[in-house]
Amino acid sequence: MRLNINPTRMELLKLRRRTAIARRGHKLLKDKQDELMRTFMELIEKLKNSRQDTEKALREATAHYILNKAQIGEAAIEELWQGLKAEVEVSWSWEPLMNLQLPRYQVATKAQDIVYGYLDTTLALDQMTEKYKNLLVQLVALAEQEKVIKLLAEEIGKTRRRVNALEYILIPNLIETMRYINMKLIEHERGTVTRLMKIKDIVHK
Repeated sequence: MRLNINPTRMELLKLRRRTAIARRGHKLLKDKQDELMRTFMELIEKLKNSRQDTEKALREATAHYILNKAQIGEAAIEELWQGLKAEVEVSWSWEPLMNLQLPRYQVATKAQDIVYGYLDTTLALDQMTEKYKNLLVQLVALAEQEKVIKLLAEEIGKTRRRVNALEYILIPNLIETMRYINMKLIEHERGTVTRLMKIKDIVHK
C-alpha cells in the first residue's frame, strides 16, 4: 500500500534512507530470530532429557516411600520426618541473552544430621530422604528450564511479528511509494520539457 507522501525529490531521498534502515533492521531481527530459534531448540532437547530424569527420580522416591510405608507405617514416617530440621533457600539471578533477562535459580539446603533412632527405622528410610532432597533440586532446575523456554518462545513470537511486518508490509510499501514518486517526477520532467519546447517554438515564431 502506497504511503500518503508528497511526490517530491526530498521525500524520495527520505524514503531511500528509511528503506535502507528498514532493510538493515530486518536483517538484524532475522539474525536475532535465527539465534533465538537455535537456542530454543537446544533447550527443548535439554528439557526433554531433564524431564525424563526428574520423572525417573520421582518414581524412585515414590517407590522408596511405598516400601517404607509398608515396613514402618505412614504415621511413623510422618513422625520421623517432623524431627528432621532442614532449611531450603532458593535464590535467583539474571543471565542476559540479547535483550532478554533469563532467570537462574540456585537451591541451597541446610540440614542437620538425621536424629531419629536406628532401631525403629531402616536403610530405605535414609535412602528415601536423600532421594526426596535430590528431587527438590531437580524440580527447581526443571522449573528454571521451563521458564527460560517460555520467555524465549514469547520473544521469538515478538521478533517474528516484527520481521514479517518489515518484510511484508513496511518495506514493500516504501518501495511502492518510491516507485510512485519516481513516476510522478518523470511525468513532471516530461511536462516541463514539453512546456519549454512550446515556449521555444513560440519565441522563434
